[in-house]
Amino acid sequence: MDQSLIILLLLGASLIALLLVVFARREAEAERSAARREAESIRQDIQVRLAEAKRREEQTLQREKELSADHRHAQQYARGLEERAAVVVRDERRVAADRARLEDERERALAAVARTTPEEARAELAESLIAKARADAEVELRRIERRTQAAADARAREILVEAMQRQAAATSAEHSTLWINLPSEEMKGRIIGREGRNIRAFEALTGVNLIVEEGVNAVQLSCFDPERRELAEVTLAALVVDGRIQPQRVEAAYARAVAGASQRHRAAGLDALSESGVSGVASEIVDVLGRLRLRTSYGQNVLAHLVETSQVAADIAAVLGADVEVARRGALLHDLGKAFTHEQSGTHAALGARFAAEHGEDGAVVNAIAAHHDEVAPESLEAVIVQVADAISAARPGARREDLDAYVTRMEHLERLVLNHHGVTRVLAMAAGREVRVIVEPDEIDDAGTHALARTIAEHISTDFTFPGEIKVTVIRELRADAVAG
Repeated sequence: MDQSLIILLLLGASLIALLLVVFARREAEAERSAARREAESIRQDIQVRLAEAKRREEQTLQREKELSADHRHAQQYARGLEERAAVVVRDERRVAADRARLEDERERALAAVARTTPEEARAELAESLIAKARADAEVELRRIERRTQAAADARAREILVEAMQRQAAATSAEHSTLWINLPSEEMKGRIIGREGRNIRAFEALTGVNLIVEEGVNAVQLSCFDPERRELAEVTLAALVVDGRIQPQRVEAAYARAVAGASQRHRAAGLDALSESGVSGVASEIVDVLGRLRLRTSYGQNVLAHLVETSQVAADIAAVLGADVEVARRGALLHDLGKAFTHEQSGTHAALGARFAAEHGEDGAVVNAIAAHHDEVAPESLEAVIVQVADAISAARPGARREDLDAYVTRMEHLERLVLNHHGVTRVLAMAAGREVRVIVEPDEIDDAGTHALARTIAEHISTDFTFPGEIKVTVIRELRADAVAG
């Protein structure tokens, strides 16, 4: 009995010991978990502090750069003061020398006066002093003019450089091609259509080449005319979103794109006003501004040029103490007349000034528009600022390319040449001028006449138009009849 009790006691002690061991292990594991959590918290805190330290270090480096720039400016200012002090010293020496010379001349004049009457002496002395003073004044005036001109030139360079640096941005040059991304490779087949009927309908309607390439999940629109290219872009984007592409839907999408052009013009005009910080512009002017988004000058987008010119003009006017709003407004509207040059006779400066005046723009703004190419005299400092800002925006590297304007001019000349033929209603120069598609009036040209017209146009192009390679002439005669059942 005693042995059983002892055994039970031993077993109980062993169990208690085992429980104590398990409990101790759990305690140790809990402590290790707590230690790990604390270590992780400490690590995160260290990372936060390191990030804060890095941020402060970057701020310190930025501050050091600013202090270094301030130091350089201070050194330049100190050098300027030293140069001015040297000039003052030289002027003082020159004045002292002149004073001594005048005293000597005065003594000699007094000696000569002793041999003349008082009236003669006074007259002679006065004449001599006046002549001397006039000569000295002319020399000093010229010296002041040179110093003032040099200081003005240096300050003008500083103002222009500062304005250009503030408005440093990507160039606004236009291209004759545009890429449209597609949601899938399968969409290319829909765009092409059965036996290419969709792509043919699209190109015939828009006058834009649609290029489909293998291995690229996008298609390319190519046309020299930015308005045609934009209409084709809107049309194709609508077709891709719809997904159901066929010739009838191409026509419907194109009609919607044409109908929505005025809304897109107005939106572009409002965006330009917002970017340039101009307000209170008549709605007719806003619409004309928006139309300029599809105009280029030597490859530079006209509306982007106007916004950039407005920002540069505002910066220059602020530095010079001129009227910032007049300079900003005149610069934004200075090429307004380019929207009318193909419709009305006259220079774009004169047309733009007249349009702005008719729609309530201030006289100072109208003069800035009319004078930006020196066709009329600028009547204010703000008008001169507009001229300078226009030159800065147009002349900065990469802003313009003459080859694109020459290409566009050639294509327009080719289209006008063909459009003069009897029965022709529309001409589309495509494939960089290697193909001309001619739409004729079916009531005036019959099927047999299309062949003769194609030959006539080809001969006319060969005679009156210089071009490398060959130009394919395609005459299209299409007769449609519509009726409504109701």
